[in-house]
Amino acid sequence: MDRFHELQVFVAVADKGSFAKAGAKLRISPPAVTRTISGLEDRLGARLFNRTTRSLSLTEPGARFLESARRILADLDSSEMGAAGESGMPTGHLTIGASVTFGRAVLAPLMTPFLKAHPRITASIVLQDRVVDLISDGIDIAIRISNLPDSSLVARRLGEVRRVLVASPAYLAKRGTPAHPSDLKLHSIVAFTGLMQNREWRFLDGNATNRVQLSPTLEINDAVAAIAAAEAGDGITIALSYMVAEAIAAEILAPVLEEFTPPPLPVHMVYPQTTIVAPKVRAFVDFAAPRLKMRLDELALAKSISAKTRKRSAD
Repeated sequence: MDRFHELQVFVAVADKGSFAKAGAKLRISPPAVTRTISGLEDRLGARLFNRTTRSLSLTEPGARFLESARRILADLDSSEMGAAGESGMPTGHLTIGASVTFGRAVLAPLMTPFLKAHPRITASIVLQDRVVDLISDGIDIAIRISNLPDSSLVARRLGEVRRVLVASPAYLAKRGTPAHPSDLKLHSIVAFTGLMQNREWRFLDGNATNRVQLSPTLEINDAVAAIAAAEAGDGITIALSYMVAEAIAAEILAPVLEEFTPPPLPVHMVYPQTTIVAPKVRAFVDFAAPRLKMRLDELALAKSISAKTRKRSAD
């Protein structure tokens, strides 16, 4: 049995917490995973996992061995990456994670030109509206829209977005435009639950962050559907600025309570820190980062131009 393969299987089981999930990640059968782990335990003379019908956890020797296994595999990867970087084009499979709406609207359009520029790379995009663990979920690079906690990840800032309230001009003509966050209680609210948790909207009032508790007419867990409802005149919804910048510029939607908008959220590209960055990761970062930054800047500009146009019309 290839000892490096044993280590790969062991680390995958530890990360996934399941023989079946580890097998799916490595594209081998669960029985093959079981045989590999049993063979490794026999060779080491130590039990690495506590197994029950419902759970799987590392033993104390298993936890110690995991650190060494990760280090050995990282050293092997670094050696191979160094050789690949010196000898040829970036190659391999790249997995990129992002939120659903950002992935559809901003990230996905970049993939075709990127793959044409790097024909020896294949890619998967994993779109989820939750923070994923890059290592355990097998993600090479992720786009995160949030303030980043301290971590071992490498982060490259791409720009920023704002949480904005929007409604259709027809709705505002019929129901009036709120002048203060407390006025939202008098309006129909279409809540995108990803940004309006606990049915509240946080806003800036001077230098203080306050919140207003709302009673949504409709709650939706998908940003695109919530925005579509707002465009149809169903009420006021919340969105990230890049999601609605073009609709605002086209006057399909109008922002409300802009002076109370919370502080912007940074947008970062993140990937694990290693001694040598994989050529496929470096290729994507170098290709995508400036293009994503430009696209975010374009969307911010579209929104600001629309705001200036509305101000001139009002004057």
